[in-house]
Amino acid sequence: MLCSLTAVLAAAPATAHAQIPVLCNENALVAAVNAANAAGGDTLALAPFCTYTLTSAHGSASDGPVGLPPITTPITMAGLGTTITRAASAPPFRVLEVQGDANVPGTNGQLSLAAITVRGGNAPAPDPGGGISNRGGAVTLVSSSVTGNSAVAGGGIYVDNGTVSLTASGVTGNSATTAGGGIYRNSGVVSLLVSNVSGNTPDNCAPAGSVPGCTG
Repeated sequence: MLCSLTAVLAAAPATAHAQIPVLCNENALVAAVNAANAAGGDTLALAPFCTYTLTSAHGSASDGPVGLPPITTPITMAGLGTTITRAASAPPFRVLEVQGDANVPGTNGQLSLAAITVRGGNAPAPDPGGGISNRGGAVTLVSSSVTGNSAVAGGGIYVDNGTVSLTASGVTGNSATTAGGGIYRNSGVVSLLVSNVSGNTPDNCAPAGSVPGCTG
């Protein structure tokens, strides 16, 4: 995991400044994402073994409320046993949304997660993407997991006109009311490298055959 973390930090956005440490609390993480977007991208060093619990939505999009502000620039979040979760008592919202120019003109969202778990997102119907919604941007997960999220489609991850790349990562235990409990690829590309997509309801990936290497 440490090797993977080092690799992601080395691939931080060219526009990044020094890594920004983020204290272990909701407000600090929200402020850090807002500042990174305003700066045109940055690398956020999340607190090791911290659980960032989101008690309310701090962003909004045309497809519903978002726990953290939508990612509109290249942002790396590097953790170590770190979790970002929606509080069980919070109103429904997805945890993360990445926005790119193909879907949201003028944005350039690119999110890289290293050693981070995304948990507990619940996108309200009819919105897709409970854990992460990628609308025209790029999402990269290294040694990370998306688990315990729910939505109409793409309980774990939803992608439209974007790319999603998972390396040594997992999408497990998510659910959807229609299809794509783990991953729903509306359009775009999803690639899996030494990654586990399993135990999602009612299926792992949808439409069937849309994610190479994903079965069930």
